[in-house]
Amino acid sequence: MSDFNQQVIEEFRANGGRVGGMFEGAALLLLTTTGARSGRAHTNPAVFVRDGARLLVFASNAGGPKHPAWFHNLSTDPYVTVELGTPEGTVERFGATAVVTEGEERDRLYAEQADRDPGFAAYQAATDRIIPVVALHRVDFTDPARHRAIADHLVAVHAELRAELAALREGLGSATAEGAAGTAGRETPTLGHQLARHCLTFCGALHAHHHNEDGAFDLLEHEFPELSDSLDRMREEHKVVARTVEELEELLASGAEPATLRAEVERLATRLEEHFAYEEEQLVPALTRTRAVPGA
Repeated sequence: MSDFNQQVIEEFRANGGRVGGMFEGAALLLLTTTGARSGRAHTNPAVFVRDGARLLVFASNAGGPKHPAWFHNLSTDPYVTVELGTPEGTVERFGATAVVTEGEERDRLYAEQADRDPGFAAYQAATDRIIPVVALHRVDFTDPARHRAIADHLVAVHAELRAELAALREGLGSATAEGAAGTAGRETPTLGHQLARHCLTFCGALHAHHHNEDGAFDLLEHEFPELSDSLDRMREEHKVVARTVEELEELLASGAEPATLRAEVERLATRLEEHFAYEEEQLVPALTRTRAVPGA
């Protein structure tokens, strides 16, 4: 992230969504996407306009030749987190689904924005690419059907991550056997190659999953205040898992011994299984039970 963007983000959060400088007076939001490659959270300021219940943002990149990175991220994972200033001088944070508009709708929406702000007409004139218009639809966390969908998604993603972790551990075994069959010096690079290949996909998917969960936890806490302590524990476990992954990645880069790498993977596997089990134990029953309707 550039220093400029970081300054805007900090000013936005400290001043209830209001910033000075080149964005003074502009309708601005913060958009957090999940990195398409890294799985890590990336936050960017973006000009927006309200269009009924949805918010529109424009992937102008100041008329540059390529789409901004945040657009590529939401094209891979459309679930995003939005931060928006409120009339009370606070910052509201909520989950949203990003939908890229197309055809006549896109053309109409962009033309309307160019009429409001001629700078956007200049951006389009400066590039050969069609500047995308993205609609952000707020996720309704009060809908019981949405709760059940979240529970189903949680279980499905955990199953996928468990399968990828099993493949990672199986790859470790295969690499060890291959190294033992060859020269002693072959084991470390073979094992490191296996780990690096599996970690590229597994660690990225894990980062993305935990980033999305962190965004959802704040919203779920409003609907399920009884889960507050459990959600706090899950947030802390996310940090512990992230540190464990970083330590594994550092060991990979350092050319650590095979026994050290295997031990680190087993440590990660143990922590993840405990974390997954706790999340499922706490969240799934709450999200899938029938809640009493007040006054019924």
